[in-house]
Amino acid sequence: MLVIQVQGKDPSVEITQDIVEESEDERFDDMSDTAPPIELPPCELSRLEEINELIGSCLTSPMRKEKLATAIESEGYIRKLLNLFHMCEDLENIEGLHYLYDIFKNIFLLNKNALFEVMFSDEMIFDVVGCLEYDPSSPTPKRHRHYLRNMSRFKEVIPISNPELLSKIHQTYRVQYIQDVVLPTPSVFEDNMLSTLSSFIFFNKVEIVTLIQEDDKLLTDILSLITDEATPPLKRRDLVLFLKEYCNFSQNLQPQGKETFYKTLSTLGILPALEITLSCDDPQTKTASIDILTYFVEFSPSVVREHTLQQTQNSDDELILLNVIMEQMMCDTDPELGRAVQLMGILRILIDPENMMAAINKAEKTEFLNYFYKHSIHILIEPLLQNTADGTLAKDDYRTVQLLGLILELLSFCVEHHTFHIRTCIINKDLLRCILVLMKSSHTFLVLCALRFMRKIIALKDDFYNRYIIKGNLFAPVIDSFIRNNGRYNLLDSAILEMFEFIKLEDIKTLMSHVVENYGKVLDEVDYVQTFKGLRIRYNQHQDKLKDRDKATLDSVPSILRTNRFRREPRQIDEEEEMWFNEDDDFDEGEAVVPAAASNIINKKITQELDSIGKTLDKKTEGSSGKVFQNSGKSLINNNLNMSSTPLSPVQTESKCTALFKKGLVDYEGDSDEDEEESNDILSPAKRQRFT
Repeated sequence: MLVIQVQGKDPSVEITQDIVEESEDERFDDMSDTAPPIELPPCELSRLEEINELIGSCLTSPMRKEKLATAIESEGYIRKLLNLFHMCEDLENIEGLHYLYDIFKNIFLLNKNALFEVMFSDEMIFDVVGCLEYDPSSPTPKRHRHYLRNMSRFKEVIPISNPELLSKIHQTYRVQYIQDVVLPTPSVFEDNMLSTLSSFIFFNKVEIVTLIQEDDKLLTDILSLITDEATPPLKRRDLVLFLKEYCNFSQNLQPQGKETFYKTLSTLGILPALEITLSCDDPQTKTASIDILTYFVEFSPSVVREHTLQQTQNSDDELILLNVIMEQMMCDTDPELGRAVQLMGILRILIDPENMMAAINKAEKTEFLNYFYKHSIHILIEPLLQNTADGTLAKDDYRTVQLLGLILELLSFCVEHHTFHIRTCIINKDLLRCILVLMKSSHTFLVLCALRFMRKIIALKDDFYNRYIIKGNLFAPVIDSFIRNNGRYNLLDSAILEMFEFIKLEDIKTLMSHVVENYGKVLDEVDYVQTFKGLRIRYNQHQDKLKDRDKATLDSVPSILRTNRFRREPRQIDEEEEMWFNEDDDFDEGEAVVPAAASNIINKKITQELDSIGKTLDKKTEGSSGKVFQNSGKSLINNNLNMSSTPLSPVQTESKCTALFKKGLVDYEGDSDEDEEESNDILSPAKRQRFT
């Protein structure tokens, strides 16, 4: 029962009960009221050892920590200790200074905001830092005060008229220095005992952001100076660095506060200012601008997208923020492309349809992607097209392949998320062919990037992409790379095998047939894996199914047409007959005698048989008989044209035709009499009805 009460809700009580997680201090509030207060020794040099032992002994008990902090605050003990510090320094009392170091370090571990407010006041903070210079474990004292007063200089890039803001900036810098440099690295057990110090810095930064945000003139003047062409480059750099630090502090705001913060900056015109600073030659200015834009895009990409779409009506394509980002990505001179990687991350967020607000603004996704593929994609793919223009790699140096790798990563993301837009771009510009040229690179990671791009396309199982790959014979570079690898067990070998394994498992028939029919002889020799053997087996299974289906189609033809035994040499259709067969007359669908797949073969055979029959008939009978079969022939052709089924290939048609002729054209003794009887039967009205 006690455990249940500590954790929050008692299931036996049927009332609404809020679960409250009490802090360690709150849990001991009741106990501290009843405990006796702690009496501090007189603040004298001779009592420093006693004071140090007392404060150190209280750290293990939350109740005693609370009582001790209250006593120190109420008696103004910190000021008294700092007076002793001045005495020890004047007397060069090193032992006393070492005691004071331990005393103030332990006061920090009391983790009380009220004590921090006293220690970090303008009149006391340097003395507190001075006490922490005399670490007993260090043979010589540190020089933290000298650094804070003389080495670190506050650079006021623009006059700040608010004294409260100015004081808060100084205090935050000094306290951050104490936390990061002056205080010893806390142990695992001491880490949580400095949480209030972190909170003190956190709320200071929030207050600084709020005070600057309320001063509209300060931000307006900063952005005006940044966009002013007369502003010196060094001055512009300092202004941009100020904005970067300002945005960094804003990360401590709550989501609602962040939204107000970025909305204020956007209204004041920070995005047009970034278009200018991103193109600056100064590396520091450019890097800081990228950091600011990253903060913006990560919190609210829609603001940047909306700004881009508004620019399209008033600016040239080269000046639009989206295009400036891509231009700077391509122009990064760093071999490691540090800035280009950051810019690629920004672009990826901007073109990600997952964070586009479809519910609020239904047109955002459509309009932005339309703009991107119409006005910006050419900038992204230009280095790729230039480097593979002749089907060979123009450059294969480290920086170039790093840049191409970033471009391929973005394009792979587009293939995965943009379907229609990127598909049109890839097919129209024959982009996949250019990308596969990169498989000739000496840098394996770029080869893998190109292969991964093709793998993303195949994973979509899109018929448009599949036909494009087959028509362009785009498996050839992959097979060539596979052969050049020569069976070495590495990542490239595994990636290529996995791609063909995917085609087999997903049963992508068009690609499977293309690979087996064009590269089967080469791939059949690969015997250290079963991938290509399995691909061949699956291909043969499909071919057998096709043959069985074709056989079933021929078996469904009526026997009167399947068992003709009239003999005549096949002849070529002359031009008049060919024109007649191509006429597009309308006939009822019900006139067809045989399935559409076999109608062309049978119609041609009937025409040949009519010529044979005509020799044994008189002229009058010949005319009427020919008319009957002509109408029937037209019906067969038109029904075949109107059917939606896929026409047979030439190879399939030839094999079926041969099989049909062999089946029907057989010589028997005494055929001449039967031929004559059947010829007479055809003239009878009963037989004519079966063809009409």
